[in-house]
Amino acid sequence: MAYTITSQCISCNLCVSVCPNGAIQEVEGKHVIDSEKCTNCANTIYTVPQCKAVCPTASGCVEESKDYWEMWFATYNRVIAKLTNKQDYWERWYNTYSQKLAEQLKKQQAAI
Repeated sequence: MAYTITSQCISCNLCVSVCPNGAIQEVEGKHVIDSEKCTNCANTIYTVPQCKAVCPTASGCVEESKDYWEMWFATYNRVIAKLTNKQDYWERWYNTYSQKLAEQLKKQQAAI
């Protein structure tokens, strides 16, 4: 499976200089990876694809999926990872909500 450059690319040109296959080119101001030349750096001295390894955005160069559902779940997992990385956002929301609900119930029971 080849890699692709996303809209997160900041055009730093780091990937162009490190690609051992010369698969990355700039076309009309955007970077693109030639899927025919891209080998995911397999059979080279590298253990990981170099475009992904040097990308400062961490999401400017990603594996290209051919399957719709594979792409959907990859996007879903990235979004969930971002949400859960924000100091347990949903857990804090639930704790705040349940605390306020408990306070309201106590007020109602005290009024009875």
